[in-house]
Amino acid sequence: MENTKPKVGIGVLIIKDGKVLLGKRKGSHGEGDYAFPGGHLEHGESFEQCAKRETMEECGIEIKNVRFLLVANILEFMPKHYVHLTLCADWKEGTPTVKEPEKAENWGWHTIDNIPEPLFDMCKISLESYKSGKVYYDSE
Repeated sequence: MENTKPKVGIGVLIIKDGKVLLGKRKGSHGEGDYAFPGGHLEHGESFEQCAKRETMEECGIEIKNVRFLLVANILEFMPKHYVHLTLCADWKEGTPTVKEPEKAENWGWHTIDNIPEPLFDMCKISLESYKSGKVYYDSE
């Protein structure tokens, strides 16, 4: 029987010089969409540890000033059920490179007013949250 417990997914909206980091997803739901670095929270891991680990694993950069942006209850990928957190962080150092080619095609910095399409749904609500201050999204 498939695990019926929700998983915790964390996305990281990383800011550098007024731009955000996005990569084109591969090999998962949302394939072909642009998205932030992120992944699953591991057992015993803090949200900040997860954000820093996933960012380093996926694109080889360091982040700082990690902070909460939003929480969302995501049912649109059923039978997968996610509690999604977006954390916001500032770029610390490094040049984004594809470290997991099975998960992303590329990484690049984009201005908030010039975001590539299609954009992964979690990133759409994250950018909305970043602009509006709304922090809670539930399935309806």
